[in-house]
Amino acid sequence: MQTALIVEDHPEQADLVARILRLRDYDAILAGDGESGLRLAKERTPDVVLLDLMLPDINGFDVCRRLRTDRATMLLPVVMLTALNDVQHKVHGFRVGANAYLTKPYGVEDLFDAIESARSWRQSIQQRSLHGEIHVELNSEINFLKDLNDFFMLVCQATPLAADQVVQLRQAVMEMAQNAIEWGNLHESERLVNITYRVHEDRLEIIVKDQGTGFDRGNLPHAALPGDPFTHLDVREKLGLRAGGFGLLICQGMVDEMSYNDPGNEVTLIKRFVSDETDRAGDAADRGAES
Repeated sequence: MQTALIVEDHPEQADLVARILRLRDYDAILAGDGESGLRLAKERTPDVVLLDLMLPDINGFDVCRRLRTDRATMLLPVVMLTALNDVQHKVHGFRVGANAYLTKPYGVEDLFDAIESARSWRQSIQQRSLHGEIHVELNSEINFLKDLNDFFMLVCQATPLAADQVVQLRQAVMEMAQNAIEWGNLHESERLVNITYRVHEDRLEIIVKDQGTGFDRGNLPHAALPGDPFTHLDVREKLGLRAGGFGLLICQGMVDEMSYNDPGNEVTLIKRFVSDETDRAGDAADRGAES
């Protein structure tokens, strides 16, 4: 029988969803808080996770993020069920790796459509392979987040990068792509952001390009600088910009190489694979330094 993990702190809501699921031969596993949900997800490996966002211990966004950063649970299909129906929360849901986002109240068919969509995602990831070069064109933030999550699931499966390295690389690509949407394309939906993934034997290379005119990297008063990380905050407030400006500075620390083309509308990020020989050499050097 198929199994669904329902992470919901209101017993009557959880029981209602469980009864609905039994209509399609799903066996329900109930968790009343986020930590219990994470434990049961590992122990039972359900066919789908139905995740409420308002939980008594940790919120559903954190539960989803932790599912996606653990190799044992990262491919579990996740459907968020919530009364939070604004765009900001929906975007946040896809940012942390949700496959579907369903707002309450919803119909029975809506629920099963969301479950089917989430489960189809897992099947697609398992059938796809990562090699050579992949191109993605994006014109909306939600599509971008979905494609980004799909790609990094493949990265986890097909490269020797550790889970924490994949998380760092994902954050760097997300920051650069959002900069391209916000600053390069000025949120104009007809303009595309092009992302190219190139997988080499020793490294993963990711190129993010927008359709803007570029920028002068030597003149960024609204961005944090290595020697002066805070002055830009006052500049951003005066310009009416969102809080932030740390993107370039943070991304440089998350990848091995980061470079721009001359106009400034294309950035290349490189993350190198560390071979076993390199690991052993590094360990030997550390032992020598300690002795």
